[in-house]
Amino acid sequence: MFSLDRDSPTPLADQIEQRLQALILSAQLPPGARLTSIRQLATQLGVSPNTVVTAYDRLVAAGAIDSRGTAGFYVAEGPANAMPDAARVEAGEEQEAVWLAQQANDQKAGVLLASSGALPATWLEDAIPAAAVQRGLARAQAGMASRCPPQGLPELRERIATLLRSQGMAVDAGRVLTTYGGTQAIDLICRAFLRPGDAVAVETPGYFLLFDRLRQAGVTIVPVPRRHDGIDLDALDAACTEHRPRLLFIQSVLHNPTGWGSSAANLHRVLMLAQRHHVLIAEDDVQGHFHPGTPTRLAQLSGLDGVIYYSSFAKAMSPALRLGYMAAEPALLKALLREKIVSVLTTAALNEFVLLEVLAAGRWRKHLDRLQQRLGAARVVAARQLREAGVQLEHPGEGGLFLWGALPAGADVDGVVKEAFRRSILLVRGATFAADGAADPHLRFNVAFSQQPRLADFLREQLSAATSARLVLEKARAPLAASAAGAPRR
Repeated sequence: MFSLDRDSPTPLADQIEQRLQALILSAQLPPGARLTSIRQLATQLGVSPNTVVTAYDRLVAAGAIDSRGTAGFYVAEGPANAMPDAARVEAGEEQEAVWLAQQANDQKAGVLLASSGALPATWLEDAIPAAAVQRGLARAQAGMASRCPPQGLPELRERIATLLRSQGMAVDAGRVLTTYGGTQAIDLICRAFLRPGDAVAVETPGYFLLFDRLRQAGVTIVPVPRRHDGIDLDALDAACTEHRPRLLFIQSVLHNPTGWGSSAANLHRVLMLAQRHHVLIAEDDVQGHFHPGTPTRLAQLSGLDGVIYYSSFAKAMSPALRLGYMAAEPALLKALLREKIVSVLTTAALNEFVLLEVLAAGRWRKHLDRLQQRLGAARVVAARQLREAGVQLEHPGEGGLFLWGALPAGADVDGVVKEAFRRSILLVRGATFAADGAADPHLRFNVAFSQQPRLADFLREQLSAATSARLVLEKARAPLAASAAGAPRR
């Protein structure tokens, strides 16, 4: 019927499945045809019956063949490809927050994710080897039947606490809660501490999914401008005086979308303002792993007094695990834990055991060192190419994943973004990151993807066309301006 390649890295069961699938699709095995029995095919191919069973089971699960008990296996009457391709459901309108998040995670072939918030998959392939997954599972006494405590595995929480202490935060395992990434941390904070009608201060520009979650909570969003050295302190003071916000969401390290940091002096003043106005702080440090140095954080300065800290391993280690963590004083953590139990009960034990293995083996620090080196090199290349294409990078930030670049005066930001998407380049306009949706000439650039000359070529073309159009318009207006200036006054 067919032969197997025993020198191929593809497992034999996979080869059998692929060969049979090809025969079915080409109609060499027509609908209703009876397949060779398991034992006969195993003998013909020189493999164990279990190998054939595995291949047949997969084909049954795919709907390509039917199992008819003692009668054997038959090609399904409706071929596996009879169903039309599933229609792709768009989660929102173009450039909306949820739409952008979907584009980045769908990862459609051929699309350059120039403004994505994620690293290329190839940069994360070696972060968690298959052996670490096996060793992680071996840590679980009940194997795949293991349950995870809602607060998180005690051993994992202690490892996370050790990591936080190395960053200068006075944290023990009792103050740590595991989450499904940073997005769930935001959700738990909203569930635990916000009620409809509350005011919440946020940085603008800022993380767009946060804004959507706050609108969902029915709160009043109070935008506070973000500067290259931290949040605008005068504006924050005024906002607290006028609106009396319940919460302040802030990113002190490698702010998203700008990549900017915060000075220690700025953060000290933030804590003083929060204490004076009785504002609870939620510090987002999801991007902090990418910082090449030792930045100052609010959680470090405050000792977690009035600060809920959260971060994630999903971006820097593995989106497949989707594990994050929070740290807070016990009274605050109790409310967060309660909301976690009500919403998802607990995180996955397998994910936590695997992460525990990676941290215990010392792979995390080495992986971060490699990532930071690659990001540093990518930033140099991306910044040079973007500047040469006409993008203005006034404050390139302290490192990490993002560059915040402004298009020159006269450029149609929305037009550039739409044309880019038509050419399979995903760009995100600055207005998407504005808490009030105000127009903004900036674009967020992911340095890992923005190295590609394809992006610079597109921007150079678009921005040179915009510059030419502006010069033509200015030339046409010049005689009219001169005429108006020379006209006699009445």
